Amino acid sequence: MPRSIWSGAISFGLVTVPIHVVGATEDHSIRFHRYHLADQGRIRTRKVCELEDREVRSDEIGKGYELTSTQIVPITDEDLRELPLPTAKAIEIVAFVPLASVDPIRIGDGYYLQPDGQVAAKPYKLLRQALARSSKVAVARYAWSGRERLGLLRVRGEAIVLHAMRWPDEIRDPSSLTPPPVEVSEEEIDGALALMDTMTREDLEGDEFRDTYTEAVAELIEAKREHREPEVVPEREERPGQVLDLMAALQESVSKAKESRGEDDHAEVRELPARKKKAAAKKTPAAGTAAKKPAGKKPAAKKTTARGPRSA
Repeated sequence: MPRSIWSGAISFGLVTVPIHVVGATEDHSIRFHRYHLADQGRIRTRKVCELEDREVRSDEIGKGYELTSTQIVPITDEDLRELPLPTAKAIEIVAFVPLASVDPIRIGDGYYLQPDGQVAAKPYKLLRQALARSSKVAVARYAWSGRERLGLLRVRGEAIVLHAMRWPDEIRDPSSLTPPPVEVSEEEIDGALALMDTMTREDLEGDEFRDTYTEAVAELIEAKREHREPEVVPEREERPGQVLDLMAALQESVSKAKESRGEDDHAEVRELPARKKKAAAKKTPAAGTAAKKPAGKKPAAKKTTARGPRSA
């Protein structure tokens, strides 16, 4: 189990649950160092005082708020710990909401909340079971790393997970990024839904969700260590920058997705634009009626009938 990175308590009404916060995720990315090309010596970042022009030790370094270029207000860790905040040592639950009501863009890194000793076991289990049975998540406030934060508590297995959340004013307005107005037909939507059906999964297990980039970098490092050429990966087929026929692209995508899953049902793929055929069938009598217009007994009524489809 990873080390505790924060200790406090969950405040749930008058119920208090002492907890430790531990990391819920691991970073398996391959890290690179900077080095001198001439002799492979490590290039390091050193902490140098600008006024004395010398490297300083960690115990000589503090933090503060810069008022001007020559005036800094020192702030210590003790100052931050003594802030008059009820959330300084507690994760204070302020509401329970359906998970669907929380925009995923506001949800950040996850941490496991570990009960601190036997005294915390029962209230911890009570909160976990209540969350699971209600199908809701808890929204809480807490102070951590020099700022007050918003958090989301949810159940994962037998544990409670705390997700850091962004405040509403930290989310940028995407309105300036929306594309220009375009028309999307019902047949195109049906085609996209059919493609989604062929790509639907019950879980996120399998080779599609493997970190192939990290594996490729590891293989590259191993090949260079052994003084051999790395494995050559076949180039992917280039695709045009603009899709000219969206329906054709959707149909082809559905067909390829089914083939990759061992299915061979091309007839169903060709029937995607079913609504288009119906619309054409409805228009045919109107066009025929308009063609027979001169021979009809009631030209006024037939003229009205012919105009209906045109105005639609």
